[in-house]
Amino acid sequence: MDVVKGSHAEQWQCRRLQSWATICLTLISLLLAGTVLRVVQLKLHPDARLADAAGTTESTLREPGRRGDLLDRRGRILATTTLGHRAFLDPREVDDLSTIAIELKSLIGLDAIEIDQALARRFNTRFVPISDILEAWQVDRLRRAGLSGVGLEPRLVRHYPYGDVAEQLVGAVGFEHTGLGGLEHALDTTLQGQDGHVIVVRDVRNRILWIEDGDFMPHRDGIDRTLTIDVFIQKIAEERLAREVLERNAAGGRLIIADPLTGDILALADVVNHEQRNRDEVEPGEAPANPRLARPRCGTDPYEPGSTFKPFVWAVATEAGAADPEEILQTPSSKPHRTRGKRRIRDVHYYGPSSWQKVLIKSMNSGMAIVAERMDHQQMQQVIERFGFGTRTRCGIPGETAGIVTSPEQWTDYTQVSVAMGHEIAVTPLQMIRAYSVFCTDGRLPTLRILSPGMERVSVEHRVIDPTIARMTRDTMRSVMTEGTGRASQSDYYQLFGKSGTAQLPIAEGGGYHEDRYVSSFIAGAPLETPRLVALCVIEDPDKRIGQYYGGRVAGPVVRDVLEQSLSYMGVSPDVEGVETMPRLAGSLQLDENKR
Repeated sequence: MDVVKGSHAEQWQCRRLQSWATICLTLISLLLAGTVLRVVQLKLHPDARLADAAGTTESTLREPGRRGDLLDRRGRILATTTLGHRAFLDPREVDDLSTIAIELKSLIGLDAIEIDQALARRFNTRFVPISDILEAWQVDRLRRAGLSGVGLEPRLVRHYPYGDVAEQLVGAVGFEHTGLGGLEHALDTTLQGQDGHVIVVRDVRNRILWIEDGDFMPHRDGIDRTLTIDVFIQKIAEERLAREVLERNAAGGRLIIADPLTGDILALADVVNHEQRNRDEVEPGEAPANPRLARPRCGTDPYEPGSTFKPFVWAVATEAGAADPEEILQTPSSKPHRTRGKRRIRDVHYYGPSSWQKVLIKSMNSGMAIVAERMDHQQMQQVIERFGFGTRTRCGIPGETAGIVTSPEQWTDYTQVSVAMGHEIAVTPLQMIRAYSVFCTDGRLPTLRILSPGMERVSVEHRVIDPTIARMTRDTMRSVMTEGTGRASQSDYYQLFGKSGTAQLPIAEGGGYHEDRYVSSFIAGAPLETPRLVALCVIEDPDKRIGQYYGGRVAGPVVRDVLEQSLSYMGVSPDVEGVETMPRLAGSLQLDENKR
């Protein structure tokens, strides 16, 4: 009986132990499972308070898309992009924050104080930029040093191999590689590349384990754009214009060289003299911090063309039959001409009764006024319309304006005479170079362009005057160079045909004109029989106390020089009788050409 009782007691004890063991194991399993679940939950969806410390198994590597290049017409690089690096710190990985600034100063020459200040501002972040773009030797030293917590961030860097040549036209980009000015801004949507990325899974030691399918997006580089500019001709134009502006103590100058057959702009120079000397009535403007961000004044700032506008009126009046080239007009011999409205029209020189052709050759205001009064208002307004004044050329220059033209509703007899002499109208150099190209062809107005054909629209031309009239006007302007106001600007190598202009400078505030301040301009093409180039130079406010201020004396020699050098560079043979070749160009320009 005692044995039976003992057996039951042992069985009960065993069951009791098993029950407790089961309960304990179950609790332990639940605790372990809960711990594992909690770890997973904290890893995948950490509490906001732990997010910074928890880190992640994934990281994204950026693959920058390269910005497209800007090229000149011959494929020479005006603007390009390379890959650079800037240094940054991860404060949590740096071994000793108190000495890292000194180490970097001794290693690559960074400013230790600026590094400490950057750390103080962003101490709780994992990314603290501490430099601009580093030089190659600095990048190499940092990589060799292997400092903990010091990293290199790849950044795109914009380079301009030809320095400041065409800098206002090309423009600039910002730190994020977006266009800020010039063509860099105007063409930003096509030049801008698209960054790619790859998402990688890392282990606890930050080593890459694998890449999931679909976690890679390749970068897309921007599109290269080719300009019509020739960097060599551009340099010729900039150097010659800058020299004239400084020698004349002028406020500034603008110069355009174009191919009249295609409408291609080969050079577009713009100089502003921010240190105009000994002009008490002038307050020189402050130079811009970045010249690349200056506005392109050849397209944005209109000016009064003065007598350079007369060929357009002369051609239309001749075609309309308002005057015949051989007709003798009753121009005055010694005193100003009076219009029907009793307005006094003065000439620089009085030649007496002269032919309509001589009126253009000698730039006689009186003769232009006589014929202007024979034309009706609509005919004079057609001069403006047919040659494209009052409308943008849409050549691709950013910020281009349409100029200033009197509307038909406000047109008066006074306006009629003024416009015939190139006054009461404001044009841009772009409009002038386009309009003058009509005389270089068979009367067709070309489509100006700064971008080479390809993605751009096809050039559209239309005839604005009869081919015979275009050639007659061109021949008459050849006589301007030999008998008229262009004699001081004749070339010994090429037969230029051109026209000078000297207009009073308008007063910026209050209206009216300055009595002794001028805008001097000159426009010409060459060679005579088969024109290849046309050039316009505008010199603003040349100092009369230094020398001449007439367009033929100030701007004319600039046009002559740039046409001579550009035509020689293009391989165009001289067309002056007895001259076979031109001397070699300046050595400095040749050296720059050899860099390409």
